Amino acid sequence: MNLFQLRAFDAVAREGSFTRAAERLFISQPAVTGHVKALEEHYQITLLRRTARRVELTEEGTRLAAITRAMFGLAEEAQAMLEANRQLLTGRLEVAADGPHRVMPMLALLRERYPGITVNLRLGNAQETLAALLSEHADVAVLTEIEPRKGLHLQSLCESRLCALLPVGHAWAKVEGDLPLAELDKQIMVLREPSSTTRRTFDKACGGAGVQPRVLLELDSREAVTEAVAAQLGIGVVSSTEVANDPRVVARPLGGAGLVNQHMLGCLERRRELRLIQAFLDLDSGQ
Repeated sequence: MNLFQLRAFDAVAREGSFTRAAERLFISQPAVTGHVKALEEHYQITLLRRTARRVELTEEGTRLAAITRAMFGLAEEAQAMLEANRQLLTGRLEVAADGPHRVMPMLALLRERYPGITVNLRLGNAQETLAALLSEHADVAVLTEIEPRKGLHLQSLCESRLCALLPVGHAWAKVEGDLPLAELDKQIMVLREPSSTTRRTFDKACGGAGVQPRVLLELDSREAVTEAVAAQLGIGVVSSTEVANDPRVVARPLGGAGLVNQHMLGCLERRRELRLIQAFLDLDSGQ
């Protein structure tokens, strides 16, 4: 069995792309393609389906990927243990986050401390970010309102409060202090999709307070919510850590119960001691 061929296949399976697999392994794309093709021909098996736009795993490829991910994951852990006392000068860290605002300052600090580390950042919603971490497509993740589970290490990062986002000319935009949640009853609102963490927190708080806003527009990004509010299509809701620096809108903290979100850093418990992962987790502790 040729380990070079297996590693090439594992990289393609993780990245979903021959080009990104080549970047991950620091070899040419034709070399990756050749290794995978030789593996398939030797064992007379189809592991990958190649289309014009993407690479997909076959059923046999999915089964093999589960094995190679565990195998090379252990090899990476062994290498990290052997190099634990060496200065952290180079490496590649896969980071996932459910929004850019909390992770970008951490990446800036990481770059300041370890300028040789290459970072690949995946941005998605809360479910996508957790899925990337659990499937080992990400080494570490910045998560919001995640329940503890076996095998997952979580540490507190910060908390945020939901804010009402108002057009700058709105009467409430000129008032200081918290805006009572009850004021949003029957108000026309533009909100994120129901699966977003911000929306779930808001809906739960409204249910507990008996508040029934009129949600007339649902959007799939924070930026879209800001644009809709600026166009005076309704009142929006954003996290206090994600307020856009936009002169067309004003954010006021909402007053009431259940309007706070907890943000955390996470990694797989068994990979917590890996040098690169620990370096990222330590950014929050000031170590």
